[in-house]
Amino acid sequence: MSMKHFILFSLLTMGTLSMCFGQKTEEKKTDPDSSGVVDSYLLPTTMPLLLFDDSEEKEEKKAKKKKIRKNIYFGIKTRRGFLRRDLRGQDIVELFNYTDAERQPDPYIRDVFWYDPGEKSIQNENYQPGQGYLLHGPYERRINDVVVESGMYYYGMKHKTWMLFDQRNVLQDKNHFEEGWPRESRITYYNQSSKSIEKIIPVQYGLEEGYFFHFYEDQQIAVTGEYQFGQKVGLWTEYWDTNNARAIRKREIQYQEEPYMDDFRPYIRAEWDKDGNLIYRSERAN
Repeated sequence: MSMKHFILFSLLTMGTLSMCFGQKTEEKKTDPDSSGVVDSYLLPTTMPLLLFDDSEEKEEKKAKKKKIRKNIYFGIKTRRGFLRRDLRGQDIVELFNYTDAERQPDPYIRDVFWYDPGEKSIQNENYQPGQGYLLHGPYERRINDVVVESGMYYYGMKHKTWMLFDQRNVLQDKNHFEEGWPRESRITYYNQSSKSIEKIIPVQYGLEEGYFFHFYEDQQIAVTGEYQFGQKVGLWTEYWDTNNARAIRKREIQYQEEPYMDDFRPYIRAEWDKDGNLIYRSERAN
């Protein structure tokens, strides 16, 4: 082999090795279990200290006495939206209001509704500021010119009274929300007078439905998870109490991805020590 070919071969070999090491390094960086320390927008917590507060309702009653300004709801200027589609011969129309105000949705609320101008549709997940507009103000859905659903949004969250009707416009159901939380939701407190929350249990139609939160007494998140139709679903995460210094996972438990999967048995997916070092990972997690 000539010196020229040897040098070329060496460079190619080094390049291949670099790529291999680079891939291994990248794989290690993207390993979700390599460290229990996580970057979480919920930690240190900005927990909702007052839920279902009636002060806003009192302010609204005062505002009603004043002249109502067009397309302004809860003090925010909005635009009107209109969507129409045909589904199996039915004419479906959605009338809504939305705001271009930059606001990060409440991380405690699962269902955040927003208008996607690209898809020309209303979505209820994966919202990121700048990619669409949060629904804000009155909403109405009609089928063949009959109102079948009506309610109010507050920065993408269902708010106040929501009503469902049949296609003869007869009331079928009525729900009450407070900035995304169903009014049936249960809240326990460490201290009732200071409203220091222990647990938030979302409840709708008498069943747990939505994101569950358990807090330590220092108000740091202790446990997060999701309920669907009264059953635990998806990944539930427990955190170490670090006095709000940083978020370190303690344990993750995998539940069924969808409710009523009777043949699924929950299992511990992974565990970490107080420093965030991985101490256990289930073979099913790989």
